[in-house]
Amino acid sequence: MKGSGKGRFGTFTGVFTPTVLTVLGLILFLRTGWVVGHAGLVGALLIIALANLISFFTGLSLSSVATNMHVGTGGTYYMISRTFGLEIGGAIGIPLYLSQAISVAFYIIGFTEAFTAVFPGFDPTILSTALALAFGFIAFVGADFVLRLQFVILAILALAILSFFAGSWGEWVSPQLFATSSSSAATFWKAFAIFFPAVTGIAVGVGMSGDLRDPAKSIPRGTLSAIGITCFVYLASAAWLASHASTAELSTDNMIMYKIARWPVLVLLGVWASTLSSALGSVLAAPRTLQALSYDRVVPKLAGAQLGSATEPRFAVLITTFIAIAVIFTGNLDFVAPIITMFFLNTYGMLNLTAGIEGLVGNPSFRPQFKVHWSLALLGAAGCYGAMFLINATATVVAILVSYGVYILLQHRSLRQDWGDVRSGLWFAVSRFGLIRLESVPWYVKNWRPNIVVFKGQPHGGEELMEIGTWLSSGRGIVTFYHLLVGDVDELAGRGLRETSRNHTRKYLEEHGVTAFSECSIVNDFYESAVTTLQVHGVAGLEPNVALLGWSNKWEVQEAQLQLMRRLVALKKSVLFLHFDEKLGFGKKRQIDVWWRGRDRNAELMLLLAHVISQSAPWDGSKVRLLRLIDSEEGQEGAERHLAEFLQTVRVEARPFVQVRSAPDESFTSVLRQSGQETDLVFLGMRLSEVDAVREHAKELSQILESTCSTILVRSGEVEDILDTESTT
Repeated sequence: MKGSGKGRFGTFTGVFTPTVLTVLGLILFLRTGWVVGHAGLVGALLIIALANLISFFTGLSLSSVATNMHVGTGGTYYMISRTFGLEIGGAIGIPLYLSQAISVAFYIIGFTEAFTAVFPGFDPTILSTALALAFGFIAFVGADFVLRLQFVILAILALAILSFFAGSWGEWVSPQLFATSSSSAATFWKAFAIFFPAVTGIAVGVGMSGDLRDPAKSIPRGTLSAIGITCFVYLASAAWLASHASTAELSTDNMIMYKIARWPVLVLLGVWASTLSSALGSVLAAPRTLQALSYDRVVPKLAGAQLGSATEPRFAVLITTFIAIAVIFTGNLDFVAPIITMFFLNTYGMLNLTAGIEGLVGNPSFRPQFKVHWSLALLGAAGCYGAMFLINATATVVAILVSYGVYILLQHRSLRQDWGDVRSGLWFAVSRFGLIRLESVPWYVKNWRPNIVVFKGQPHGGEELMEIGTWLSSGRGIVTFYHLLVGDVDELAGRGLRETSRNHTRKYLEEHGVTAFSECSIVNDFYESAVTTLQVHGVAGLEPNVALLGWSNKWEVQEAQLQLMRRLVALKKSVLFLHFDEKLGFGKKRQIDVWWRGRDRNAELMLLLAHVISQSAPWDGSKVRLLRLIDSEEGQEGAERHLAEFLQTVRVEARPFVQVRSAPDESFTSVLRQSGQETDLVFLGMRLSEVDAVREHAKELSQILESTCSTILVRSGEVEDILDTESTT
């Protein structure tokens, strides 16, 4: 990625400082006392510990993912997009950027409210706008100046905390350990919701990843040390507040830290400094997130323009400043603020999922220097999403809907990426687990599924074979379109014809919305290779059990096809030959006929395949007929009853139809022609011919096919009842 190797800042400057200044913000000075007053000391310590535990798990996940890759510009977005792909990365990255941009205004308004409480003569909107423009100018000039300015703010913040702990040494009170009835208006989880935004700034330092000299070392060290130190500050502050102020004071006075401090003005400066530092952290991180999105074409490339700067995304700074000013002029963040928190938590939840899933699926490429067990990462994800719903269920739903909407939009744009992500590894792990289980479970006929290989590469067949395979793929089985490319391997492989064939088939499948597989092999002989393919294709319990080929019009090829059928049936593979009527095609797709010559395996396979095709979209509303030819009318009633009982037993919707010969010498070809006038597709069973009678069998089949519409010739290789007639009665 462009712009990912600048390397100007170390751990303290680039990660630790911006993280600490974002976490130790308004909540520390204006809401920690409120939490203690309503939840009691024990409850407040539990809230702080729980919130920081989620923060710590997320920090571990951040560190794990960051030490497994070169983290480029964009920090959090970069890591998620390189793990889950551009669609999911963009769905998280765009809301994350907007949250960072809106946060600039949020923190500035927080500062303005605290400032005007002491100096009421200032207009809040004008002051906030001026600060937004000033911060935008500072970020436009460069991150170096901003980060040096943060050292001054860090010093003020440290003095403010020191002043707080130095005050009221002789005024100890007995702390309220648990919440009382007088504070029951604020439940534990409401207090948790008020406090939790304090720890949502842990990824601010990661946003500077593109400017770090060594992100793999700086991000873990800076982030985790900042989490540890800020957690200690919050715990100590809660205990100090509980020991130096009454429950009533803590519950009602937001400036209680100001009153306890030895030098109150330092606390006031700390409040201002913390809000401004948080705004500065956001004004640094937001443009870099937008710049990373532009590099990946998730947003227009112009958004990442540097406008003459060697290091700064200046156009993104201008956009961020404009958004911040627009939010300031709305004047109401009551609805926006919880959604900001939701997007941050959604991002952190995805980071935890990133580390958890990478560790769980065991991708060989996931080799982080900072190792974290996948269970801790997934626990952190659960904590993030749980906190989202506890803080604000409505805002959570809005955040999820926005992210999902962006995901759908990016899917439609078909963004291209030149890196691998975790999705293939995840599906590989699931598939591996399923295949191992499938191999170990005894096979039963009731679990039979069609696993069909549609052979391409013959001069006959073609698009109509693709159509049949498409219809059969709707039956919850597996269909593979296999192109056997006959020729010299060196010549054809050198011309890239294997990949060309695969891409052509995949494009056809995508255009027709078909769930199937595509494969191609370069072979010396089509029929020899078809036998080999049916034996080696697939894995474990997913070996092919049906072959589909086009039926040739040449008798010498038909002989080769019937010989192939004998060999495949010997391997217990069923064989289908498609005879396509080029004049009628597949007709109106309203009726399918299955001819049954008594109780045989061919009929069961034919009936099942006819049922599958009738359930496909092009054949919606079609009817299936199960036909049988008998010699006399005396047996008609019994034959119809037998067919009806059989259909009821196997639970296949079809209409039984018994055809009686009009004369003892009437041929099957004549009966087929008369009964099939309204038929669009016919299934006919085939017998296995003797080795020395293959030509005669081919001629017999050719005569029959002259009297039919498009027909599928079927020879079952199954040795058991695939319709499972004995499992139900």
